[in-house]
Amino acid sequence: MREWQEAFITHLKNKNFSPLTVRAYRTALEEFVQFCTTRRLTNEQAFTPATIRTFLANVQLKNPKRNTVLRKIATLRSFVAYLLRQGKLARNPFKLIASPKREKLLPKFLSVPETDRLLHTAEEAPHFAARNKALFELMYSSGLRRSEVTRLKIRDIDFFNGLVKVLGKGNKERLVPVTQTALQALKDYLACRQNPQSGDALFLNKNGKPLTGDGLAYIFKNTAIASHLARRVTPHSLRHSFATHLLSNGCDLRSLQEMLGHSSLSSTQVYTHVSLEQLKHVYDQAHPKSKE
Repeated sequence: MREWQEAFITHLKNKNFSPLTVRAYRTALEEFVQFCTTRRLTNEQAFTPATIRTFLANVQLKNPKRNTVLRKIATLRSFVAYLLRQGKLARNPFKLIASPKREKLLPKFLSVPETDRLLHTAEEAPHFAARNKALFELMYSSGLRRSEVTRLKIRDIDFFNGLVKVLGKGNKERLVPVTQTALQALKDYLACRQNPQSGDALFLNKNGKPLTGDGLAYIFKNTAIASHLARRVTPHSLRHSFATHLLSNGCDLRSLQEMLGHSSLSSTQVYTHVSLEQLKHVYDQAHPKSKE
């Protein structure tokens, strides 16, 4: 089974899944393989509805959060689908397994003042201030995922038209607008670089190598701590903030879906529930008793 697992992980990498997603799939599969190995199950015994249900029950005992169980189910479903296509399995055990509904968790975003404080802290960094300012401004300007930021080349920034070409999930390209503030920060950063070429990585680490996802997370963590924000902040917080602030200022869902790179509008619709300020404003304008 471990050979199948490694072949599946290689398949995910070839499909251009982000390193973070590949790591999550690997961790979930390692847990399943270890579960089967401990019980000395054959491959045929492992991929039965009874075994998978027992594994998921074991997962739920360790972590009762519903979305954790759903992530394990999604991983195993993808793995089984891959094995079926490869002719390794004869039957799909998931035909007899019902999935629980996903918990609807609201995205955690920053207010505009909190976002401004985070961007200002990045600009005032004791080291690599020009890079950090450009990095944070671009992430907030265009709502990019961590993996999308680290894949960018210098040539992906269209300074004339104010756009960035992004390679998202499933190798799907999209064009996203960039604010003038972010464009200027990028120009200032590139002016500090020695002979930057169009094919070079847009963001570099302290050693002059392309910035990795882990490196970006490290920069973000330190900047968030220095900002003294009263909440946990992650790189995805800027993406959530980007989406929420646009909707609060009148952006339509279809345009936001395009900018975020969501394949389904339902993924974008979650942001319609998070802007309480906009909700209260509409309520005050519409309810006849609100003005009394």
